[in-house]
Amino acid sequence: MFAEEWRDERDYVIAHTSGSTGTPKPIRLKKSDMELSARATADFFHIDAGSLLALPLAEEYIAGKMMVVRAILTGAELIEEPPSRTPLARKLPRRVDLAAIVPQQIKGLTESPCEIRNVIVGGAPVSPALEQYALDARPDIRWWGTYGMTETCSHVALRAFGTDLFEALPAVSFSTDERGCLVIKHEKASWSPLTTNDMVDLYTPTSFRWLGRYDNVIISGGLKIHPEEVERMLSRSVSGIRFYVTGRPSEAWGQESVLVVEGEPSAETERRFREAFAALPSFKRPKEIIYKDAFCFTKSGKIKRDGVV
Repeated sequence: MFAEEWRDERDYVIAHTSGSTGTPKPIRLKKSDMELSARATADFFHIDAGSLLALPLAEEYIAGKMMVVRAILTGAELIEEPPSRTPLARKLPRRVDLAAIVPQQIKGLTESPCEIRNVIVGGAPVSPALEQYALDARPDIRWWGTYGMTETCSHVALRAFGTDLFEALPAVSFSTDERGCLVIKHEKASWSPLTTNDMVDLYTPTSFRWLGRYDNVIISGGLKIHPEEVERMLSRSVSGIRFYVTGRPSEAWGQESVLVVEGEPSAETERRFREAFAALPSFKRPKEIIYKDAFCFTKSGKIKRDGVV
């Protein structure tokens, strides 16, 4: 169990990256950095020895490890259960103060009989439609999107569902590099500063709006198209269908965007997306809808974006 690794004589633990931009790889995380992260989250959510934490995720990745560390450092009680689509399905005798899940577990958690104060959702972006579903189904829960990575020992910023602005945790600040990508700084962490491949709109030194991955940007006619931003806009009108936006070579524009949809072609799917395209600026509208039998996913639930020609 991870708790044993945490208590051994080494000053680091082994964790694995998510694999969203390649093969997952093992990295060493300093326990001192993990403690800084855990205490910042505990302070934000007012977690102490009287709190109850819930972990319906595996300890293999950083989200699971950090929930264990938060419980150890604060003395909070931790409920662990195997990952499933229906987390916390049994009623607990008291309120859960903080639960950590991935987007695929949101709908199941809204059906939980438990009283839950806060839920942090990580691993992959959450669509606006799914966020609104969570807010409508369980308005008693405070839902939070997270921004972070294995290298930063889990999240360094949080975003309330229904908003698009990430706010830094204490001791964290932000800037951008010449590409417009986020640079994360921490007053005490050994990994700081850390330059990411995430393009952002920086509002203040402690807040930003995430646009998408630098690796995914499409340059069409000299204009930048962020696929993740287009996807968020489309998902407001089209739900229940898995899709992503990617680029392909274009003689006229250098690159052009296309929409890749999971499943068989259908007139109804085509109609729904064509109507949704109307809300997009013309240069951001995908030039074609391409269908693919089944998507591939990382272990954290992110779609693996395949290039198209």
